[in-house]
Amino acid sequence: AYETARIMVEQGLSDFDRARRKAAERTGIHDRRAWPTNEAIKEAVLTQRRLFRGESHASDCQRLRHQAYIAMQAFAAFSPRLVGAALTGMGDRQTGVELFLFADRPEDVIFALIQQRIPWQEAERGFRYAGGERRSHPVLRFGAGEIPFELIVLPRQALRHPPLDPISERPQRGADTAEVERLMGEEASGYRLEMGK
Repeated sequence: AYETARIMVEQGLSDFDRARRKAAERTGIHDRRAWPTNEAIKEAVLTQRRLFRGESHASDCQRLRHQAYIAMQAFAAFSPRLVGAALTGMGDRQTGVELFLFADRPEDVIFALIQQRIPWQEAERGFRYAGGERRSHPVLRFGAGEIPFELIVLPRQALRHPPLDPISERPQRGADTAEVERLMGEEASGYRLEMGK
């Protein structure tokens, strides 16, 4: 788990499987049953970031969540949810911000990007759902300053039945705007406490 986490942090990888395979090659552990779970890797990444980057990691997390909050307000019509590394605390400027947006048609989100004069690139990503179902959804990518954003456009019914989280394998509900605002408040008060020691 430590070696996989080190690879993810040093190389800016977000793909658990790819980093896990690289770590297995480096350590010579070829029995997949001995490989760490995504949950164990996530904990190892968080530990490494806290140990080696300390305050700069905390300020990166806060900055990512603040940028996510601004974007969530801009796309409020699509019931945005913060997901991924910016939510879990594993994120940095390279991993950026991932938002689930819920729309009847992906074009509705594209029109919102056009109205806000945000240039984007379109891609697609596959997601797993409960029951083993796999579905692909459009992903709209853009940069806000030096922070990359991914808007993952899901159908409205996915609000009740979201895709599975790749780490926990449970439905990935994400954090709504109010939850992100609360997280930012907790981070700010925790930072003030640290500074007051």
